[in-house]
Amino acid sequence: MIPVKYRFHGHGSLRYLFKNGEAVRSRYITLKYIANPKRKHSRFAVVVSKKVHKSAVGRNRMRRRLYEIIRLEQPKLAGVYDVAIIITNAEVLSAPHDELTAGLTELFTRAGMYSGGH
Repeated sequence: MIPVKYRFHGHGSLRYLFKNGEAVRSRYITLKYIANPKRKHSRFAVVVSKKVHKSAVGRNRMRRRLYEIIRLEQPKLAGVYDVAIIITNAEVLSAPHDELTAGLTELFTRAGMYSGGH
């Protein structure tokens, strides 16, 4: 799990991100992001709808899997962003870790969030 300082708090900032942010999509995941120069650290949220998976246990497991990938990738990101990762497919639950990591890093790359070294 990522530390509290890297997580969203309250619905207001998430609502702003959904309204004004840019989106990058892949097979399982949609990445909504917007630059936020007012903050010192990027903030992340993982959103899983009940339509994707009915069981709370399954939704939480998907969320934990993605938070772990974010925790490992976060130091490589350049700039300060507000990021919402929306899971659109229940296959995230059974997908191999390598495939999820590759998918998420590809979305970060397409969004231009990595520094030049990656």
